[in-house]
Amino acid sequence: MPQVVKSDQSREPYQQSKLRTGMMSALQKRPVSQEAMEASVVRIEQKLRNLGEREVPSRVVGELVMEELRALDEVAYVRFASIYRSFERVGDFRDEINRLSKSPKPPKTKTSDQLSFLEPSAAKPKEPKDPKDPKDPKDSKP
Repeated sequence: MPQVVKSDQSREPYQQSKLRTGMMSALQKRPVSQEAMEASVVRIEQKLRNLGEREVPSRVVGELVMEELRALDEVAYVRFASIYRSFERVGDFRDEINRLSKSPKPPKTKTSDQLSFLEPSAAKPKEPKDPKDPKDPKDSKP
């Protein structure tokens, strides 16, 4: 993983625990599973690796976190943005919410929408249709 360059130009090793703690704080008491949050952490780390850089500005990490939080939960996104962007007045929240509502929302990435290999309905093969079945509309002659 790359070194993180902070705003004061100091450098520190990337720490997954910091990323996870920040996301968990934003997601506290929100209806987002631990599994979904962990999947976001994995995606962020993959994006950081894909940059292929030895050093990455902390701003880039923050933007990746905000992108993931926005897809997971908009309230968590605004919470994180308020700290990350140092909101100082109520108008800052309003501006961010307005910006959020005007821009298209990224697709939600939920692992729960995927079929489980263990679900009996997914494992049960469908019976083939009888080609001579009169109920099958494809086989009916006009």
